[in-house]
Amino acid sequence: MDFGARGDGITDDAQALQQAIDRCTEEGGGRVLLPRMRTFLCGPVELKSNVELHIESTATLLCNPDESIYQQSAFGENRGEGMMWLWARNARNLSITGRGTIHGNGIRFMGQELSDSYELKPLADPTFDPRPHVLTLIACDNLLIRDVTIREGAYWTVHLVGCNVALIDGINLLNDLKIRNGDGIDLDHSKNVRISNCHITSGDDCICLKNRREFAEYGACHDIVVTNCTLASRSCAIKIGSENMDNIYNVLVTNCIITQSNRGIGIQNRDEGTVTDVTFSNIMMDLQLWSDVWWGKAEPIYVTSYPRADGNHKDANWRFPHGETQGRCGAVSRITFQNIQATSENGCFIGGDTPDKVSDITLQNVTLNLRRTTTYANGLYDRRPCRDEGFVTAGVFGVYIEQAQNVGIEQLTVNNYLSAYEGKVHYPTNTSNPVHRFRNFINRAGAALAP
Repeated sequence: MDFGARGDGITDDAQALQQAIDRCTEEGGGRVLLPRMRTFLCGPVELKSNVELHIESTATLLCNPDESIYQQSAFGENRGEGMMWLWARNARNLSITGRGTIHGNGIRFMGQELSDSYELKPLADPTFDPRPHVLTLIACDNLLIRDVTIREGAYWTVHLVGCNVALIDGINLLNDLKIRNGDGIDLDHSKNVRISNCHITSGDDCICLKNRREFAEYGACHDIVVTNCTLASRSCAIKIGSENMDNIYNVLVTNCIITQSNRGIGIQNRDEGTVTDVTFSNIMMDLQLWSDVWWGKAEPIYVTSYPRADGNHKDANWRFPHGETQGRCGAVSRITFQNIQATSENGCFIGGDTPDKVSDITLQNVTLNLRRTTTYANGLYDRRPCRDEGFVTAGVFGVYIEQAQNVGIEQLTVNNYLSAYEGKVHYPTNTSNPVHRFRNFINRAGAALAP
């Protein structure tokens, strides 16, 4: 307010907020305060080193819905996947705290409302999407995001690119479940990140680890912990992929609850990078089918590696290695699922385009309650995005293995309430030396329940 902000929700206060941030960092750092009982309408703002942006309870930082003011791409030279609103580059010791709200004004950037989504507005230029990402932090070190509520992002919400040492703790990230591309937290080429005690609702993935090609210079994504979170998604609650042109490894996800999601835990490798040494433990979930607008067919556990569909020369700049229009997929291995309880309309899916792409997958103490809760067609598994057929039509199994090596399943309990149930485990009999290990199955039939 000392720099001229009005806080009336009508005047754009971006200039005043930027001046306060600039002065704070110039003087060695400190706190920039958005006081209570006010709404600060704001266009793009750059966050800087040694600054704590503190939003008091009942204060709101509101995204300006004027599409014309968003001109800085969230993906560098790729301007086709959204712009930046709140952002930083090469910053250190940056914090965003307080009990107030950051509001992305997402519905103002959407098209017509449909039954379970919003249409995307047609773009005058298909290579330029004006929708702003809420928070984009690039090559930043020692980050803290704590206690704030973030609402209604128009595109990705919290995007960490090439960041090192970050804590995201105790936030409420409440995106509209109908907004497409509305990811919650994306860790992209980042390392040493902890996400804890968060509640996230998101039309797209709630938490996603990836390595985008636009940021190849930042290296692998690794040493990630996610714990004590509650999540709801129309897509996949916790996902690795699909963009992965490097390596993702040393990941622990534990003590989480997933509700009303289209897929629970997903590894969706679609590029040449690898995914190794990942553990998911102590997770409870209830899943349901949504329309084909969203990826997923209510698979509680999903481990896959398929090459993405061939592109054209325009797409090759971002989806494929430079100058190429056909991709390839890397290996997914040493993935463990322990103490998982799921209620869903579908079973688990494990598969790759060749048997060597997915290996050393372990399921221990997994309980599946299979029951119908919607009228969408079930008995399908979703391989999208992929080069070949996007769906596998196979009926419902506790675990369906398309192609994989060395899958171990111990203490799998299937409580079946589906008339379309096909069996506990399906795996290809023509795969050479798959070394699958299955033991301690419990298969219970129950009365079919009406939706």
